[in-house]
Amino acid sequence: MNNSKNELARFFEEIIDGGELVRVIFSRKRKATCEYSKVTMRPVSVKGALLYQLEYAFDKKVTHENADRNQIVDKCLKLVNDDFKQINAVTMHEDIQVLANKPEKPRITRSCKEHSVPDFSHDRKKSYIIPEGVPCDFLIHLGVMDDKGKVYKKYYSKFRQINRFLEIVDDTYPVLAENGDLSVSESDNEKEPVSAAKPLKIIDFGCGKAYLTFALYYYFVKLKKIPCQITGLDLKDDVIRFCEKTARELDYDGLRFEIGDIADYSDDSADMVVTLHACDTATDYALINAVKWNTKVILSVPCCQHELFKQIKNDVNGPMLKHGIIKDKFTELLTDGLRGLKLEAGGYDVAMMEFTSLEHTSKNIMIKAVKTRTPDAPASKKAEEEYKKLRDEYNVSPTIGEL
Repeated sequence: MNNSKNELARFFEEIIDGGELVRVIFSRKRKATCEYSKVTMRPVSVKGALLYQLEYAFDKKVTHENADRNQIVDKCLKLVNDDFKQINAVTMHEDIQVLANKPEKPRITRSCKEHSVPDFSHDRKKSYIIPEGVPCDFLIHLGVMDDKGKVYKKYYSKFRQINRFLEIVDDTYPVLAENGDLSVSESDNEKEPVSAAKPLKIIDFGCGKAYLTFALYYYFVKLKKIPCQITGLDLKDDVIRFCEKTARELDYDGLRFEIGDIADYSDDSADMVVTLHACDTATDYALINAVKWNTKVILSVPCCQHELFKQIKNDVNGPMLKHGIIKDKFTELLTDGLRGLKLEAGGYDVAMMEFTSLEHTSKNIMIKAVKTRTPDAPASKKAEEEYKKLRDEYNVSPTIGEL
């Protein structure tokens, strides 16, 4: 590729070499045939080396590619020349928008941030929605960081998990806005809210110690300035009492915790349903409620998928399924595959993605479902047919079928 010092090349070299880059988002496709809807580029540290990660957002999956400093400028230029007309770059001190309908004549607009995020680290760190070095009230209260914002070493994996979760939530935020609950500036790909017509209603089924429930409240209320009503539900009395006490001490007025069983929960609506700890069929009951309520966004990390283990029968795969360890893994994939199809049949776009493992399980597949159509749409009907075919092929009767 021609690497001449045109204006865009100089722009990318400037933000990459400036040492303050947070992320770059490429959007507004040049042609409908482009398979991915946007690309996000951010600096990452891999085994001590500074690389640049490109995240490609396809319709139903996300893929990643790492590039070093010698490659990244050319890759960025190719994305602009071939695929996208808009670039939004975020540094620690600036928000920059580039409109490149004509790549040779880009329009670059810069705005200084009112409050810049300081970099307290000696080595280059991965940028997070909740950055290290900046005090965060709920993380301090829960013992993840000290009052100066330094993350305790033994909680660093939890800190990364919280931020990974918020990155996924941040990606779904425009869906809530497009459905009329929030107003978003059309010229700002960072999705800054303008106003809220009504509070978002979010339910976290099986919230456990509620690190991620508190993170949800912090993200929407503290960062996005959007009023929320968030309910955390769990069966453990001592955990719920601790979480409720913590919420009151933090003055998180829109956050409450209740003791209850997912299967018996009788509320009637939610904009977002989260279920990251629910074991076996408890996940299904959470999904069933979410679809019944016409929930816009569902985030679920299932675990302990035991229901189909004793049901599954298939002549072709029989020699493989006679091994318990293989049967167990296959059952997990089949269970979640059927769940995904049933959600698609309910009018959702579904993506299966990698999520940081929870502390008590190695399961790391997240089901992200976003409501986009009605159950009578052609895509929904096709998914229902595929669900029935797969269910019958393995002679199973999953709880998710109650949808």
